[in-house]
Amino acid sequence: MKYYIGIDTGTTSISIAAIDESGELITSRTVNHSSFIAGESPESRIQNPERITRIVLETLDGITSELGRPSAIGFTGQMHGMMYVNAFGSPVSPLYTWQDATGNDSVKILHEHGLSVSSGYGLATHYHLQRAGKIPGDAAKMSTISDYIAMKLCGKHEPVLSSDMAASWGCFDLEARHFHYYELEAVGVDTSYLPNVVNGYSVIGQTPEGVPVVCSIGDNQASVKGSVKDEENSVLVNIGTGSQVSLVTREYYSTEGSIEIRPYGDIYLLAGSSLCGGRAYAMLEKFYRDIAGHEYYAAMQEQAEEFLNSSGLGEAWDVTTTFMGTRSNPAKRGSIEGINEGNFCAGAFTAGVIQGILRELHGMYEDMKALTGRSANILVGSGNGMRKNGLMQRLAGEMFGMTVNIPDCTEEAATGAALCAMKISSAGE
Repeated sequence: MKYYIGIDTGTTSISIAAIDESGELITSRTVNHSSFIAGESPESRIQNPERITRIVLETLDGITSELGRPSAIGFTGQMHGMMYVNAFGSPVSPLYTWQDATGNDSVKILHEHGLSVSSGYGLATHYHLQRAGKIPGDAAKMSTISDYIAMKLCGKHEPVLSSDMAASWGCFDLEARHFHYYELEAVGVDTSYLPNVVNGYSVIGQTPEGVPVVCSIGDNQASVKGSVKDEENSVLVNIGTGSQVSLVTREYYSTEGSIEIRPYGDIYLLAGSSLCGGRAYAMLEKFYRDIAGHEYYAAMQEQAEEFLNSSGLGEAWDVTTTFMGTRSNPAKRGSIEGINEGNFCAGAFTAGVIQGILRELHGMYEDMKALTGRSANILVGSGNGMRKNGLMQRLAGEMFGMTVNIPDCTEEAATGAALCAMKISSAGE
């Protein structure tokens, strides 16, 4: 049986999906990797790349032992983050995730020189480490975590990045599909650590068993591939640890603020990303759990629904869920308003948080509509924050004015990576 594997190295979990030649899901596995480690400052959000790699390979072995040799393997994973490898392709640093804010001082400097980069982006982190003298002495190249694992699977020593992943580090020419090398060097950024970049998606090597391995695609792009059937007419709202709203476009647009334009194969993807998103809901659940002493998710949704049925959405707390700032303003923080004697209850708080998560994404979608002059007529919802929360789905439908369509596959990004592997490897046969 011919089948294809997609591996998603997420912020909190590893997901692997296997699909057949028709694109139907055969099996999937999801494992929490619990790889965060202590950093030097409160702004640090770093992970152990060797732990993530070990869990990926163990989970992959479990699937291939059951199904046999796959026809190709594709990768996706958390964007923006970076790590260093030495000349032998071994990790010599932690993984600085997309949530790491230690490079915010460098964001300001790069902005002053006309370079586009945001909090948590790989080149801001790299420049911060360079300025602080903290790049490991034996570091040779930068890599994303998913490209590092793909490289190791092929037995290679240098990572190769798709333009998806390279652009997620910032300071990238989206039309020419390469880094702004000259501008970076003019600021003083050492660009010798930047890896090779391929336009679009391609096979970067083979496993020792001869299985083609396709370079990693962005997790945002992979979620679109795995979730959206009608790309021309759909808007995708993905709510996981973070959250995104995405719209495919064939034209290039110059963007600013919270809206980014990203490579998507040989076309583009407009994306608006919240740094908190589903994490805001998890923060609220932890707040309740600290009081109640047990998991509170089911009660949260029940209380919010009861409140909305009795009082209406207009009486919910007015919550801004930018608890970790925004891409364009890392210093921005969340707020809570609109509390009165009649709505001082848990249901009003929970409904307000859900509304706040969705309102930030909807505002980005409105900006996309203004930029492109077109709107979607299909709303697709993905990510566990959307899939597992019926109230989130209901309120999203009301806010966007469309019924939410939830894809059948539960691991959208891993499935998208598998679909990419099938397409690219089949084209080379």
